[in-house]
Amino acid sequence: MIYLDHNATAPVRPEVRAAMLPWLDGQWGSPSSIHAPGRRARQAVEDARRTLAALLRVHHGRVVFTSGGTEANCAILLGTLAGCGFAGEVIVSAIEHPSILEPCRLLARRGVTVRLAPVSGDGRVDVDWIAANLTAETRLVSVMHANNETGVLQPIATIGAACRARGVPFHVDATQSVGRIEVDLEELPIDFLTLSGHKFGGPKGVGALIIDRQRPLQPLLVGGGQEWGQRAGTENVAGIVGLAAAVTAVAPNLPVEAERLAGLRTVLERAIMAALPECVIFGREEVRLPNTTCLGLEGLDGATLVMNLDLAGFAVSSGAACSSGKVGFSHVLRAMGVAEPLGRGALRVSLGWSSRPEEIEQFTRRFVPVVERLRKMS
Repeated sequence: MIYLDHNATAPVRPEVRAAMLPWLDGQWGSPSSIHAPGRRARQAVEDARRTLAALLRVHHGRVVFTSGGTEANCAILLGTLAGCGFAGEVIVSAIEHPSILEPCRLLARRGVTVRLAPVSGDGRVDVDWIAANLTAETRLVSVMHANNETGVLQPIATIGAACRARGVPFHVDATQSVGRIEVDLEELPIDFLTLSGHKFGGPKGVGALIIDRQRPLQPLLVGGGQEWGQRAGTENVAGIVGLAAAVTAVAPNLPVEAERLAGLRTVLERAIMAALPECVIFGREEVRLPNTTCLGLEGLDGATLVMNLDLAGFAVSSGAACSSGKVGFSHVLRAMGVAEPLGRGALRVSLGWSSRPEEIEQFTRRFVPVVERLRKMS
């Protein structure tokens, strides 16, 4: 099986597995315990915290470990508005991940006004709309760094500057970008940032939340007071160590790896467009993650295409993996104004650290016959 679905999750890197094993077999201490095994676990967690902080160029005291991006996103949205007594409004983009949109629905039921910022036909958030709609009632703006379906990078520096000028907290879901491109919090005007380790070769079930300690944030999980009192519960030491190992693996080579993946993506897209010129690549004219291609073929069903490619030996996606099993038209493509017959034929190919040139060659060679066969059948 050739795996081309890294935006859903990436294979665990060998060095990550090696780093985690001692903490699964032999090192059992709780980081909250003061005996020797506990102190060793605490040191491992704090070392990992500093490793992640160095990648993002942020003080380690701002790093809070979580179970992943979803928990971190919920913590920001629900925690910020809880701290405001569930009054006021939040602004999010119309193309956010469900881990942002679903908490917003909860907030709306509590009386919070939720406003959706529109996007262009290429999937870029309307910065002018956000700037024009910031008011004294705006408690939080949340915009993803890179879209999980199209890979389009959002103008977070400009949005953050507009929010900072009005004193509005700005949150960025960087789940798809951290570990793939450089994210520098020393330069970017971001108050809160969320990430997940399994997107770039770390283990599933661990992520982080970068907080601004000057901003009111009510903890989502309360109890033992771990993680600076922002996230109760015994830390997942093995997972946190694995996250740090993944960071250590990617940090020295981010620009080089991004260039490599962009080159593979170019080969992929050129081959497909040459054979199927009617194919549409969503967000093609915008700056995208170097690893992501989201294409549309009118008249085909994305889920059917995914299943047939699976039978041919390729793992790809018809959209966000978190929405698998929910047959429907992508809310991201709908917000971009994509016509439903084209949007239903959307396919996402996302590359990563394990992707090789020969795999791309095999995919492009097998992809066209699969498409042609499905068209004849339909």
